[in-house]
Amino acid sequence: MENLERDVVIIGAGPSGLTAAWELKKTGLSVAVLEARDRVGGRTWTDIVDGALLEIGGQWVSPDQTALKGMLDELGLETYDRYREGDSVYIGADGTRTRYTGDMFPVSAATEGEMNRLIEVLDRLAAEAGPETPWKHPEARALDTISFHHWLRQQSSDEEACNNIGLFIAGGMLTKPAHAFSALQAVLMAASAGSFSNLVDENFILDKRVVGGMQQVSERLADRLGDDVVLSSPVRTLRWEGDAGTNGGGNHSNGVTAVSDTVTVKARYAVMAVPPNLYSRVSYEPPLPRRQHQMHQHQSLGLVIKVHAVYPTPFWRAEGLSGTGFSASSIVQEVYDNTNHEDSRGTLVGFVSDEKADAMFRLTPEARRQTILESIAGFLGSEALTPEVYYESDWGSEEWTRGAYATSYDLGGLHRYGPDQLTPVGPIHWSCSDLAAEGYQHVEGAIRMGQDTARNILDLASTEGA
Repeated sequence: MENLERDVVIIGAGPSGLTAAWELKKTGLSVAVLEARDRVGGRTWTDIVDGALLEIGGQWVSPDQTALKGMLDELGLETYDRYREGDSVYIGADGTRTRYTGDMFPVSAATEGEMNRLIEVLDRLAAEAGPETPWKHPEARALDTISFHHWLRQQSSDEEACNNIGLFIAGGMLTKPAHAFSALQAVLMAASAGSFSNLVDENFILDKRVVGGMQQVSERLADRLGDDVVLSSPVRTLRWEGDAGTNGGGNHSNGVTAVSDTVTVKARYAVMAVPPNLYSRVSYEPPLPRRQHQMHQHQSLGLVIKVHAVYPTPFWRAEGLSGTGFSASSIVQEVYDNTNHEDSRGTLVGFVSDEKADAMFRLTPEARRQTILESIAGFLGSEALTPEVYYESDWGSEEWTRGAYATSYDLGGLHRYGPDQLTPVGPIHWSCSDLAAEGYQHVEGAIRMGQDTARNILDLASTEGA
């Protein structure tokens, strides 16, 4: 067992933890980053599968993600536009397939009117609540104690409109059934992206990709940190000193000790840069305060299968299709052209979320593949049935993630616990995209949280006589 002494120990080598580590190291503080996996990147992961480069984890960059774009510039990474030329495809609840252009699904005039009205209501609530403190909204408790599913149906009797609006938050973002999270959680999701209108505009939210893959953000930060990043080293115990009721503090030279499988690090501060559902994988000595124990039990990840299908050519383009498809009623609720930069082959990515993912995992792998490909073929034609490469990203079975894309609160949890979710416990700070305001559950939020956490620690270190 190697023993290290550092100013700050960071648990988790995803974009948030590595950003915090790099920001701290640039100022002269010493750091150690302990990562349970044998790689960096957390929920970003770019891998070669059967000769195809696949973005197994987070991958897109939207125009408002200034922290991520700044980091990409700093690291010398380039982006390219997602392919979007041609018609999109919408499959209605009755199974009717319709090609269309523009932002609005090809639904009846009445349903279109209801969808636009619901978008306006959600835009208003998102603007009023904002991403920083949605629990301060005058209607926060009422919005947080009703499910998004039932709230939508209070607003509209048009079932197709409710299902389509619900798709953008439930299957598309939180990857939970709309009855499993609150309307306030949906408002936060919209506010974190700037508006609900941004969420329903795939050309905005899924604007660009990183040439070579998003995991390079973490890989290049780790390269700068060098031996300060220790892989395959899950932290088992965190011993801490200090007043749990204050924002940081603790003994200057012996504030926290992180015991991992390979390294023990003594530090002044610790940063937990993993999703909240993994906090309990660490034993805390002394135990965390009651408030933390309760809070973490009300946060959970959703479930999604991200499906990658690679073909000899992007055949859908010859048919005048963009590769984009939506259907609230299909097994695959969203599909996009995910062809890599300057790749002659064509790649599609589809998403199977929440209860539909449950159903798919009850099938054999062969039956699941066939069912999913048939769903994609419903959008883009029979050629979709025979990919050269087929791969399912299953983060729910990944030991050090256990779901996707980020944690959200159960009914009533956001307004009850949100005000305290970032409060340090003694020398222990919390930093991950799950707790972000702007960029919540995206790489943008992870980077913002890493930067904010580093600033908070630097402020403490300066007042304590660093």
